[in-house]
Amino acid sequence: RLQYSDMDAESQNFLTDHQLGKKKYEVYSDTAVSRHINLTVPVFQSPGSASFGMSVFNLGNAIMGSGILGLSYAMANTGIALFVILLVAVAIFSLYSVHLLLKTANEGGSLVYEQLGYKAFGIPGKLAASCSITMQNFGAMASYLYIVKYELPIVIKAFLDSNDNTIFEKLNVGDLNFSVVYVDPQGLCLISGYLGYTSGFSLLCMVFFLIVVIYKKFQIPCPLPENFINITVNVSQPQVNTTDEECCKPKYFVFNSQTVYAVPILTFAFVCHPAILPMYEELKEKMQNVANVSFLGMFVMYLLAALFGYLTFNEAVEPELLHTYSKVYNFDVVLLIVRFAVLTAVTLTVPVVLFPIRTSVNHLLGASKEFSWPRHICITVALLVCVNILVIFVPTIRDIFGFIGASAAAMLIFILPSAFYIKLVRKESMKSVQKMGATLFLIVGFMVMIGSMALIIADWIHNAGSSDEHADGH
Repeated sequence: RLQYSDMDAESQNFLTDHQLGKKKYEVYSDTAVSRHINLTVPVFQSPGSASFGMSVFNLGNAIMGSGILGLSYAMANTGIALFVILLVAVAIFSLYSVHLLLKTANEGGSLVYEQLGYKAFGIPGKLAASCSITMQNFGAMASYLYIVKYELPIVIKAFLDSNDNTIFEKLNVGDLNFSVVYVDPQGLCLISGYLGYTSGFSLLCMVFFLIVVIYKKFQIPCPLPENFINITVNVSQPQVNTTDEECCKPKYFVFNSQTVYAVPILTFAFVCHPAILPMYEELKEKMQNVANVSFLGMFVMYLLAALFGYLTFNEAVEPELLHTYSKVYNFDVVLLIVRFAVLTAVTLTVPVVLFPIRTSVNHLLGASKEFSWPRHICITVALLVCVNILVIFVPTIRDIFGFIGASAAAMLIFILPSAFYIKLVRKESMKSVQKMGATLFLIVGFMVMIGSMALIIADWIHNAGSSDEHADGH
């Protein structure tokens, strides 16, 4: 049975003999599990003993995350038909990369993502895997705090029953205070095992969010009557253009400057590949079937969330769907419960995502295996400061979804699994169908990454130039 031989001191300190004697929880110092729900998977003594249903639920936890909030925006800028095509393609590509990864792990003799990179390409391979996973988790943590930045002011304002917009504005740039008071103490926590249980709650919150999105589609008319707007819209928010009947008609193919963000948003939403390897040790031959069912379930959830969110707001949907409802509702009990649930879920998940980032950074810095509180605290504080600066100054969560999806997510879905497969699976010749398919997949991955990054950067430059011209005009 394959074992992890390179766990760091931070992980080993909390794997006591008592725990190992009953049920062993591997804490992934190198795998840095998933970008949005870093699930600590229970590894039982007898491989393959986990139930199929619970395994599907666990992998669903690893897939589901903040990316679901950006899918309606992606559909609004691609159209329903093109979005479905892209969603099907990314889901199939993700499943294919899981297939490559499982075969590579079996042949390469390692269940640690970075270790596969090391066996395939040495230190550069390990660095590529480690940096990609760290970037993905960092982007996930930033997206979570961005949700806090969007939603926490609305929740507090509702509880205070206040129409004072200065409170809203202060909170909107003050998520750093939230991070210092609440997230940092959790982020400094060493134990990641108990934090893994929060992933189930996070998934349930997202299911509740989906139900409310579907429900609200049938409550919010389009176009909105004027009296409905006057009663319910918070006047401090930009209002939805509801006077034109044409804007309420769904579009099936859309091409504009924001279409370039669609594929990165989808890749960001489907990344779970570092979490696959630890689960594979327990599930063995069932892993591919578990992945198939989990991806199908997430595909249905993603499609429903995107479709009903888009049909509710059409072209007015924001990059973060939940925040779009603040354009229509000044106060709504159901949405307030959803916001509170999502905030609770992301609050509990931030330290879970922080744990693998910190341990990966610790390894990249070449730190010794001995645990050090000063080093531990310094890395944690530095990471939180960086992510808070990013959240405060990045204009929109769309940019986080886009950049991380086009870079780290493309590496983890397309490039690394196919490159590892080509290098480590030696029993198949390069002329075999499997190797040729992996090579083609690798080429597609580079095309997706380079093309998406180039178009996103071009859009940033264009927007910056437009902003400068607008400022000069005044």
